[in-house]
Amino acid sequence: MSRAICKSTSLAGIISSSTHLINFKTPTNFHAFRKIPSSSSSSSPSRVSPMATSRRTSASSSPSSASPASPSAASAIDFLTLCHRLKTTKRTGWVKREVENPESIADHMYRMGVMALIAADLPGVNRDKCIKMAIVHDIAEAIVGDITPSDGISKLEKSRREGEALEHMCKLLGGGPRAKEIADLWTEYEENTSLEAKVVKDFDKVEMILQALEYENEQGKDLDEFFQSTAGKFQTNIGKTWASEIASRRTRH
Repeated sequence: MSRAICKSTSLAGIISSSTHLINFKTPTNFHAFRKIPSSSSSSSPSRVSPMATSRRTSASSSPSSASPASPSAASAIDFLTLCHRLKTTKRTGWVKREVENPESIADHMYRMGVMALIAADLPGVNRDKCIKMAIVHDIAEAIVGDITPSDGISKLEKSRREGEALEHMCKLLGGGPRAKEIADLWTEYEENTSLEAKVVKDFDKVEMILQALEYENEQGKDLDEFFQSTAGKFQTNIGKTWASEIASRRTRH
């Protein structure tokens, strides 16, 4: 959600409602999952795949007849049931602004996926990867909710919670190549290390301001702060072009 004005979903409520969910009070070796940004690259811990533990767990607990290329039916349904929260959790920036019937996290990710689908081919950019990344980038919010700076939670703690949530979800899926793909896509997006990540990060902002424009037109809201929070932050030509189109339509109204 917009980094300007969102508040997080209560972790206590989420954790208490499911025996599957992780306990964020339990100390974890977060460095084993994702690299913490540092001013010195030599001092940053190297990344170890979050799927290392999941693969060992899956290998020891899965029947020998199970296909290594896909999760079991039970694991798949457990994972999808947890993802249901993405459909029911409203984007809290809109809730705080008292928008009527605000979009869910899944609504947001779906339209981002459509953006990647319809975008023109870009040199060096894998469109299919962008589509996948769009529907994965906020997946950890099924557990941790929408954490933003206004919640008073540091970037380091936010990263720890989201990383731990993602690791839990990958284990729930049973490990293996599908879970690893999700983890790799999420990590690549978070680190903003590829052209695909930069495109999808721009789509994240474009989708937000398009939604803001729609709420302004439909409900008479003043959501200028969402536009201000993204101004000058687009990294790609397509992001800049689409954002400019949205801004021009807002001016006309």
